[in-house]
Amino acid sequence: MKLNRVIFGLLLLGIVLNGISVVLVATLGRPPAVMTPLTTLVIFSFAVLHSGASLGWRRGVALLAIVAATGLAFESVGVATGAVYGPYHYTDQLGPKFLGLVPYLIPVAWFMMIYPSFRIADLLAARIVPGGFLRGMLTAALAAVAMTAWDLAMDPMMVMAGHWIWEQPGAYFGVPVQNFWGWWLTTFTAIAIYLLVRRWLPGKDEIVPPVTWAATSYAAMGLTTVITDFLAGLSGPGMVGLFAMLPWAVIGWTVNRAKPA
Repeated sequence: MKLNRVIFGLLLLGIVLNGISVVLVATLGRPPAVMTPLTTLVIFSFAVLHSGASLGWRRGVALLAIVAATGLAFESVGVATGAVYGPYHYTDQLGPKFLGLVPYLIPVAWFMMIYPSFRIADLLAARIVPGGFLRGMLTAALAAVAMTAWDLAMDPMMVMAGHWIWEQPGAYFGVPVQNFWGWWLTTFTAIAIYLLVRRWLPGKDEIVPPVTWAATSYAAMGLTTVITDFLAGLSGPGMVGLFAMLPWAVIGWTVNRAKPA
């Protein structure tokens, strides 16, 4: 199928761009500013097309809209009040901001990583709970853990790069521990809302294109973050991120779906 070739091509392009970023960090100290939004948009496009092809386009668009709206809402409240993640603000490095608070690239990044986290978590939840409401809540909870695992490696690196600033640095390599609870809550809320409204949306749940492709995008972003941590002298977050994300990548590559949702 032509669409599957496009999806796979975007996945490969995202992997290549991640590799280029690592090489540039190793040789120049940091990649050009354009690399972060470019890589994010490519992997985001992969996630959008993969979700539409495997979940059905109405469900895929609904998931995108819910994740983007939830992420933008939580982040906006977080920046304005400090109540969700702890007090922080974004610099101008990630581009224009919604209401002067949150870069428009941020909800794009939320979907880029929440989507594969959701698909991996759903594989595991299907093995634990056959179906129904409990499976949905377990999927949301596990997806939130998988998503937060990425931030354990990513957040200290992005702070070092000057993308955002914690006004009250915390105990985890300068990041407030509250931030990770906020990440879990944001992801859980988005996936839970999607799973609640999904029943009213016509769609499907297929393994073509394979869920392993989504798991590979998760692993590629995670590995790039971990390697960059080590190159930047952030070996602590790098080690934590490696061990936090590796199990989810392995689950995505090895666990077969028990039955369609």
